[in-house]
Amino acid sequence: MINHVEPGRPSPWIARHLERAAPGQTALDVATGRGRHLRLAHALGYAATGIDRDISGVADLIDTPGINLIQADLEDGSPWPLASLTFDVVIVTNYLYRPRLSSIVSAVAPGGLLLYETFALGNERFGRPANPDFLLRPGELLDAVQGRLTPIAFEHLTLDNPSAVVQRIAAAGSGHRWMTDPPLGSGVTR
Repeated sequence: MINHVEPGRPSPWIARHLERAAPGQTALDVATGRGRHLRLAHALGYAATGIDRDISGVADLIDTPGINLIQADLEDGSPWPLASLTFDVVIVTNYLYRPRLSSIVSAVAPGGLLLYETFALGNERFGRPANPDFLLRPGELLDAVQGRLTPIAFEHLTLDNPSAVVQRIAAAGSGHRWMTDPPLGSGVTR
């Protein structure tokens, strides 16, 4: 099993891909929570936007230059609040609301990157979340990007410390530089 991230620290999956992307561009952190990935994107030089129904976890960032916070309930049936916007990087972790998957993928700019990591079926044996409404089905992230983005990296695995079953994907738009010039890697994913 592979170690998972400590609470409050950025996901190693997100950090690795975000650092290899193109800092200085725009990043969207969906369901930002306490802003661990929003903060990382900003620290790397992205103009970072965080969206969540409760932004109290990032209240300390309200007046920070280069950070935009949007308070919106993504699950109340309202239209997607960012319908006219796209981002160079869209980050989603520990969040799944299937009616928004298409909107999230559409928020990725043509030369952009989707970084998504959340719980998958099988996680129920470790605790929460255990409701299948909040657990990805096998290959569901691959299906969500099909015909719209190209998967650059995908994993469906069991993590340890704390134990969790997750799916994660890095998927690029057709104009992303990784389509013709992928980042140098070790061939081992962690």
